Amino acid sequence: MPSKRVTMQDIADACGLSRNTVSKVFNSRGAVPPSTRALILQKASELGYGLPADEVPAQPRPSGGSIALLTSNMPVDYHFGTYFVTSFTDQICRAGYTLRMFEISAEELRNKQLPSHFFPEQMAGIVAIELFDSDYLNMICGLNLPTIVIDSPAHAIIRPYPCDFVSMENVASISIVTKRLIALGARRLGFVGDRNHCGSFYERWFGFRMGMEQAGLPLDERLCILAPDDSPYNEPDWLIDQMNHMPELPDAFICANDYLAIHLMSALKKKGLSIPDDIMVTGFDGTSQSALVDPALTTVQIPSVDIGRMAADTLLARIGNPELPYSWTHIRTNPVWRKSTKHEAP
Repeated sequence: MPSKRVTMQDIADACGLSRNTVSKVFNSRGAVPPSTRALILQKASELGYGLPADEVPAQPRPSGGSIALLTSNMPVDYHFGTYFVTSFTDQICRAGYTLRMFEISAEELRNKQLPSHFFPEQMAGIVAIELFDSDYLNMICGLNLPTIVIDSPAHAIIRPYPCDFVSMENVASISIVTKRLIALGARRLGFVGDRNHCGSFYERWFGFRMGMEQAGLPLDERLCILAPDDSPYNEPDWLIDQMNHMPELPDAFICANDYLAIHLMSALKKKGLSIPDDIMVTGFDGTSQSALVDPALTTVQIPSVDIGRMAADTLLARIGNPELPYSWTHIRTNPVWRKSTKHEAP
């Protein structure tokens, strides 16, 4: 009996992809990420499906290749990185790599040392997340391994690094949030978070300033909580003390992320204030906790899964061609309006 003819659907099923994606590769009908294209061609070759005439046969998958995730703060709850790691790992595994995680201690960060069990010669590439020390990042880049950084040090935009960056878009989304709060009647607005903690926080601060400026409103830093990131932002009494030193409370607080916003809401409630009637609060990240607090938190949704996939594709492309120009990709974010802000202007 003749063997069953291999179809594009067979290849799609073997790769865990749609037939449409496979068809794009063989019929040149659209762009497909390099890592996905390599996977499709490799699986087609294994199944005995004819490759496109102009296609160079896919190289065998690396055997035991590892990509290192380096971080000074392992992503957990209240962090977009939780979902990023899952999608990033899935994408590199499809290309034949495994992910190895290394958490950098405070001492290693301070002394610019790699973890003792990290051996660069065993790594095909590096992904860095929650790694905002500029000198440490320079040291990582000096290893001459393909490296992609998620987010960045606060002022990376004026300090070029020999690596690729992928980040969420921050400026436009916070500017939109700021102007929306002003349209809802806020005239005094405060920002909560260390603007120099990382690139995304600095960009959110910049977006806040731009929104205020475009509305013709003065920015009063006395209405902001800008203490260093290692300050006890999770302690209601500390936050209340910060607010008690303000000349007056703002009409709204824009927080640099959901973690800060949720703890600020606890402090405001302890202070006897109503949200949003007395004061409005917004966050950033779109964490699951933002929808569960009372009132539900207005936030900015980060497409964490998509960032993970795009970061993996960028790193795999860099591994395949180290001479590619370095890139900085910003992924669009979207405000999500909930009950911690008013819904109608007064």
